[in-house]
This record gives sequence, structure tokens and C-alpha cells, in this order.
Amino acid sequence: MSGILVHLMRHGAPYEPGLLLGHRDDAPTPVGIARCVSRSAALAFERVISSDLRRSSIPAAQIAAMRRLPHSLDPRWREIDFGAWDGMAPHQLDPAVQARFWDDPEAFAPPGGERWSQLCARVGEAVAGIDRASLILTHGGAMRAALSVLFGFDHRQVWAFELPYGALVSLRIWPGEGLPATQILSLDSSKAG
Repeated sequence: MSGILVHLMRHGAPYEPGLLLGHRDDAPTPVGIARCVSRSAALAFERVISSDLRRSSIPAAQIAAMRRLPHSLDPRWREIDFGAWDGMAPHQLDPAVQARFWDDPEAFAPPGGERWSQLCARVGEAVAGIDRASLILTHGGAMRAALSVLFGFDHRQVWAFELPYGALVSLRIWPGEGLPATQILSLDSSKAG
């Protein structure tokens, strides 16, 4: 068996980059959309899945329409819920509180937000449902959660991956009991247009 090809792509740049955008539904810029469309051109996939948030769903819908492929919205691919911090710039937060979150997002979730284990659980469910070659337009946190679920990395390990807007991670997954066998085919986090 050759496994299932999965491409995880981070959405294009929003109009206000640098904010903690969790479930806040900001649209991507036209340049951000074009970057995602361009990055998908050489990829092989049979369907497009995206977060239901516009910064992922708008480029996903365009890619699916161009390829005449099905596109489904799946809220399990949303970014981590930053709760009361959603939409804030990092400098607006108490540095000590923010540092505790980045150091231990399980014990120090944002007020009203999501714990790391909750993000990994919902993304893990979404990963388990992948049954054919797919392009998944999602968010940096969800991509890191997928890598954590698939490879057993902890949050510190996956947050070491640089995943700028439009970053692409291509994987091959062999489903099975427990942790699926997985191979990273490429991780392209280049910032060039």
C-alpha cells in the first residue's frame, strides 16, 4: 500500500497579520489567496478540505473550483481558540501570562480558550477521517497539532517549526491502529511569493 498523500497548507496572510487569530473570522488578503493558489498548482490531491474560517475557506474554495474538485468545510481544522485573547496583538498581553501559555498550553490555556489537548483531539479526529489524497487549508496551530498527533511530538517540538502564511507540509500517512505510520515528504516554509 502506498499510503495517503496529505498536504497541509497554512492559509494566506490576513489583513492584520501578527494578531492572535484563533476563531476570529478574518478574511485573507488577495495576495494571501494568490499565494495559496500558486502553491497548490504542482500538488496532487483528490479533494480539498478547509477550516470553516474565511482565511482558509476562501483560498480552498478557489483551488477546488479551479480543479473541479470537492471542497468540504471542517471546523475541526480551525486554529486553537485563543478565547479572550482572540484578535489581540501579543504586546497587549502580560508577558508573564503569555510566556506561561507558550511554555505549557495545557495548564495555562487563554481565558475562555482551548487547551493544547483539546486542539490535538479535534485535529486528531479530522486526521483519522482522511481517506484519500487531500489538500487541507488550515492554520498554524492546527498544522502543529496534526504533526503532534501523527509523530508524537510535544508542543515545544512542533512550535519549533516555522510555518509562515502559505507554508506547506506534505505527508504520506498509512492508517492503522494507534499512531498511524507517517512520513514527511516535504516541509516548505519559504516566505518567497
